[in-house]
Amino acid sequence: MRRFPTLRSFRAIAAASALFLAVATPAPAHADGDDTAFTNLIALVSQRLALAEPVARWKWANHEPITDEPREAALLKQVGERARSAEVDPDFAQQFFRDQIDASKDVQNALFANWRALRAAPEGTPPDLANDTRPKLDQLTRSLLTALARVEPIRHADDCPSRLADSVARWKHLTRYNSSMNAPLSRALSHVCAAGGVGAVG
Repeated sequence: MRRFPTLRSFRAIAAASALFLAVATPAPAHADGDDTAFTNLIALVSQRLALAEPVARWKWANHEPITDEPREAALLKQVGERARSAEVDPDFAQQFFRDQIDASKDVQNALFANWRALRAAPEGTPPDLANDTRPKLDQLTRSLLTALARVEPIRHADDCPSRLADSVARWKHLTRYNSSMNAPLSRALSHVCAAGGVGAVG
């Protein structure tokens, strides 16, 4: 049976991400085995993925499609414009955020499928997309661009995919990450390393 993300799993992910970001001290990354930059990026990506649930709840309640091409295009244009001032390659930044968009839509599609299968709408009033969820996404966009700048020195290293995979494995262990989010997380990180992929976790 296919496992779908649940509201409890999203809340756990958001709580774990917030806790980690509260105690972690971002530091410049170097190609010397210091993978703090990866860990901070994974925390931010996880936090962004957790926001896919309130976005999906709003879209479901308002009968809106998951894909919003004009908004996606606007975000990618904005990212490209901000990337240079953040000392991030614009092409890399746009590809990374394309991955975030696609990973979020994967989560939203899974939630929609789950709600259809259960023939039950999510409980409670959906979050205010314009005044609550999107401002959080905008803040994460800024934080993620800063995090990408810290990843730049190590993303071209030959061992980048394996180091990223090790960082993901540690993150999942430390935060008890819900396994239903494995595929979206991997997709969201798929172009962090210049060679592509997340590598193999032993």
